[in-house]
Amino acid sequence: MCIFCDIIEGKIPSYKVYEDEDVLAILDVSQVTYGHTLVMPKKHVENIVEADEETIEKCAKVIGKLSKQIVKKTGAVGCNILNNCGEVAGQTVHHLHFHIIPRYSENDAVEFKFKESKKQDLEEVLRTLK
Repeated sequence: MCIFCDIIEGKIPSYKVYEDEDVLAILDVSQVTYGHTLVMPKKHVENIVEADEETIEKCAKVIGKLSKQIVKKTGAVGCNILNNCGEVAGQTVHHLHFHIIPRYSENDAVEFKFKESKKQDLEEVLRTLK
């Protein structure tokens, strides 16, 4: 069983921010910024690629609601919504979850870097994706 399933079943204590029949949101024990929250479906699914549409939609509704609430209540000036899908993308717990990371300044503890990659033929990329 996975650690998030154990949290959902109450075997491991957590700080619940939100809970309904299908979704649980808890404070991340590794608070990157004040109010860093994890949103996850109660149903075990490994990642967003494996998830059914209904599970993603239920999580998305909670993410939208909590993002507004967290930004307002913490005084953050913005937030990042992050999902790591697969180990290559940084996923370490193989249970679908989304991070809501409140942002207070450009100098807080969060850093995302997008490096310039080789030029892509966007027409070819579009054909591939469609």
